[in-house]
Amino acid sequence: MQRLFGAKSNAPKPTLNSAIQNVDTRVDSLDVKLAKTNAELSTYQQKLAKMRDGPGKTAIKQKALKVLQRRKMYESQRDQLQQQSWNMEQAGMMQDNLKNVMTTVDAMKTTNKSLKQQYGKVNIDKIEQMQDEMADLMEVGNEIQESISRAYDVPEDVDEAELDAELDALGEEAEFEGLGMEAEGVPSFMMDEAKPPEFIDEPPETGKVKEAAG
Repeated sequence: MQRLFGAKSNAPKPTLNSAIQNVDTRVDSLDVKLAKTNAELSTYQQKLAKMRDGPGKTAIKQKALKVLQRRKMYESQRDQLQQQSWNMEQAGMMQDNLKNVMTTVDAMKTTNKSLKQQYGKVNIDKIEQMQDEMADLMEVGNEIQESISRAYDVPEDVDEAELDAELDALGEEAEFEGLGMEAEGVPSFMMDEAKPPEFIDEPPETGKVKEAAG
C-alpha cells in the first residue's frame, strides 16, 4: 500500500537557504559545462580556419553547430537558475526584514508596558505641589537675604556738602582738644624739647666785643 499511495516522509523540509545553495551548486555545474563547450568551439574554429571547403570541413562545421546549440541551452538554464536564486535571495531578505520588524515591535511593546508601569506610579499632583513648595521656599529665602543685608541708620541720599562741613568740624574739634591737652598736662621743659631748633643771628654787644679785643 505504501508503494501505491506513498509513505509519509519524515525528512526535514528544505529551508530557503538550502534551496539557494542547491541552485547555486547547479549554476556552478553549468559554468563548468559552458567552459568545456567554449573550449570545444574554439578547437573547431581553429580547424575550420585551416581547412578548405569540402566534405571534411562540412562535417567539422556540423559538429561545431551542435556544440554551439548545447552552449546556448546551458546558458539558458544558467540564466533561469540565477534568476531563481536571485528571487529566493530577495525573499530571504524580506523574511529577515520582517523578523527585524517583529523584533522591533515586540521590543516597543515591552518598553511601552514598562513605561506605563513606571509612569503609573508617578503622582502629577504631588509633583506640582512640590514645585509650589520649592517656589515658596525660594521666595522666603530671598526675603531673608534682603532682610539680613539691610543697612542700619544710613540714609540712602547723602549730601556731599554736608559731609565736607562735618569733616571740617571734626578737624577743628581735634585741634582744640590737642591744645587743651598741651596746656594742662605737658610740662614746659618737655614742650621746649619738643620744639624744633631755631637758629637766629643776634648782633653782639659792643662792650663784650671790646673786652675780647683788649
